[in-house]
Amino acid sequence: MDKEDIYQSPLSGRYASREMSFLFSDKYKYTTWRKLWIALAKAEHALGVPITEAQIQSMIRELHSLDLARVAEYEKVLQHDVMAHIHAYGDSCPEAKGIIHLGATSCFVTDNTDLIQMKEGIKLLKIKLLQLIRHLASFAQNHASLACLSYTHLQPAQPTTVGKRACMWLQDLLMDFHDIEEKGETLRFLGAKGATGTQASFLSLLNYDHSKVKRLEILIATEMGFTKTLPISGQTYTRKQDIRIFSCLSSLAATAHKMATDIRLLCHMGEVDEPFAEKQVGSSAMPYKRNPMRSERICSLARFLISLNENPLYTSATQWLERTLDDSANRRLSISEAFLCADALLNLLNHIFSGLIVYPKMIEQHLNEHLPFMATENILMHAVKKGKDRQFLHEALRKYTIAAARKWKEEGVKEDLLGMILLDPEFHLSQTEMDEIMKLENFIGRAPHQVQEFLHEEVSPILKRHENLPSFEPRIEV
Repeated sequence: MDKEDIYQSPLSGRYASREMSFLFSDKYKYTTWRKLWIALAKAEHALGVPITEAQIQSMIRELHSLDLARVAEYEKVLQHDVMAHIHAYGDSCPEAKGIIHLGATSCFVTDNTDLIQMKEGIKLLKIKLLQLIRHLASFAQNHASLACLSYTHLQPAQPTTVGKRACMWLQDLLMDFHDIEEKGETLRFLGAKGATGTQASFLSLLNYDHSKVKRLEILIATEMGFTKTLPISGQTYTRKQDIRIFSCLSSLAATAHKMATDIRLLCHMGEVDEPFAEKQVGSSAMPYKRNPMRSERICSLARFLISLNENPLYTSATQWLERTLDDSANRRLSISEAFLCADALLNLLNHIFSGLIVYPKMIEQHLNEHLPFMATENILMHAVKKGKDRQFLHEALRKYTIAAARKWKEEGVKEDLLGMILLDPEFHLSQTEMDEIMKLENFIGRAPHQVQEFLHEEVSPILKRHENLPSFEPRIEV
């Protein structure tokens, strides 16, 4: 069969980046197995196990000589993937064949590789999440004072600003960034624990010197980029670590879904548009269509990632004693798909916010349609300050607003609500007073100040602390 005859995950083939897909590729995975075997051999050699420098060098030379067809032949016979790779690796460096995997069990390579992949995946997500924070911070700064209609229950509420709304998204992203960063920093290596976690095989290899066994783990973990190992395990690392990682990834998905949903609503109102390519087609039937397809895709993928959050909970709950194998096939699917999905979400969000289009005139139109109704409370307060009866005027305003709203909804006619109030002598308002009441700054509260304070106090320190991380620009091809 040709490649196109075989199912491939849409995440790797369509949505996720090449760099994240590579982290979960066969090449990366099995090369990492070999790196772990090299690290093990080097540590054992350093601690006095009879392994020669020549054997280690031969393993290093053949690190990238993966012959997956040869591995598949071995696995058909042995029915064991790790043993198949051990034999294939031994074939390419025969002088080291007898010491590859010495003292280890399968989870030395499988579990430690999972942890390495997740650690590297988190590093990549951090870069992309930080770039998204940069985009949103710039967007919020640029629109800090652009007044817009806000909504509660999707009904018109008090005005806010476009920048303030962006900061609501941004605040959630900062929480996700802190969570992902913390989980990456506290992820612990399994190390070299042996068949049931007792390290008995390594203790025997190192002549029952407990200090050397501890040193062995430190040497291997350090070479593989970890500062801490789990002090206690069965054959596998505790699946609680998977729960913690999936929890922050699914939380990011919830943030992405909320952001994308808001954008879809705003696109419907005509207040914003996603970036739209010159020859992009919105509908195969309707030439005029310009759908928020990226945001729709984000919502779709986010729901999938949110659903994956349950998976490691079940796996952790059903671990039997020192280990069971019914998690293996499951985790081959769930870990890679979770990271690829999170990667796809950040690619899409970065794409949108690198070029989100804002339409101030449409925003102003929607605001002006509802502002007279929202101004009635301010008008009431102003009149009461002049000595008017609050209850009497409240009833008058209630009647005016109900009549104006009914005519608008039933006849499509916009009544001059403010004009009606100005003509009522009970309010005793001049045009100058009304103009003062209707100034936008009287309605948006501290929104512009909140934006500036939030960006300065919360966002800038994070961007400053990570200013050396590379920038990232998404490649969205479909």
